[in-house]
Amino acid sequence: MKKLIIAAGTGFLGQVLVNHFESKFDEIIILTRGQNSVSGKIKLVNWDAKTLTGWETELENADVLINLAGKSVDCRYTEKNKKEILLSRIQSTKVLNQAVLACANPPKHWLNSSTSTIYRFSLDKQMSEENGEIGNDFSMNVAQSWEKSFFKTATPNTLKTALRTSIVLGRNGGAFIPLKRLTRLGLGGKQGKGNQFISWIHAEDFARAIDFIIEKQMTGVVNIVSPQPISNTDFMAQLRKQLNVFIGIPTPEFLLKIGAKIIGTETELVLKSRNVIPKRLQENGFVFEYKTLETALNNLIK
Repeated sequence: MKKLIIAAGTGFLGQVLVNHFESKFDEIIILTRGQNSVSGKIKLVNWDAKTLTGWETELENADVLINLAGKSVDCRYTEKNKKEILLSRIQSTKVLNQAVLACANPPKHWLNSSTSTIYRFSLDKQMSEENGEIGNDFSMNVAQSWEKSFFKTATPNTLKTALRTSIVLGRNGGAFIPLKRLTRLGLGGKQGKGNQFISWIHAEDFARAIDFIIEKQMTGVVNIVSPQPISNTDFMAQLRKQLNVFIGIPTPEFLLKIGAKIIGTETELVLKSRNVIPKRLQENGFVFEYKTLETALNNLIK
């Protein structure tokens, strides 16, 4: 019996993983703040991501644990939200460390979410796991604290991998849907200066990369990004081309700030230059299905 646990697995990325792994595991347990339920081989188990309340027994004899828990960063960075963003990541990781250590037969491999935003704003250098430079601002400090809380507790019988994931492009959620909507409205021009890099990955390659990491028993930190970061200007141009939209009004930074305030988010999500590459994945032999943005968008749109 092969058993997979996905903590906070009811959202966009969780469903991407469920769809990919459903045929590969006999049992999939999703830890959720919602109600307990069972549907075929998929079982939803309530947890609060903070305390041990009985859900931890589900971890016994699991082959893989994947933790996706954490408040969305798509919000205003008020002091209240900043605290929730940090604590939701630290507390869920901390309680899972406790749960894993309490198991008689703990999960063999634990993959914990992290973010490619851990690296500094970069126009000049591609960031690999080996030579990437970690910066110092709210988002980067959250990422560092998150990984520290994950790795500082030794789990002798459980392998550990931190997934430094970029923007995941999929049909059913994430950044692709609002970007597509804006482009169809004629607002798909460059955002800000447009020279900032976007590190992205197709949803199918996101799931395949995690499958590959499990198969190869890769540990430590791994960048979950496509091999070709692309400038914001070129990203939006390719999106317009794929959608057959010929007008793309650019959005200067001052308008982005006004718009972000109105819709309750931060400009960092589109203005930070994430220039990240998947060196470890490629060195270990992973082959991307969607290596270029053109092939990814073509698949997602058509």
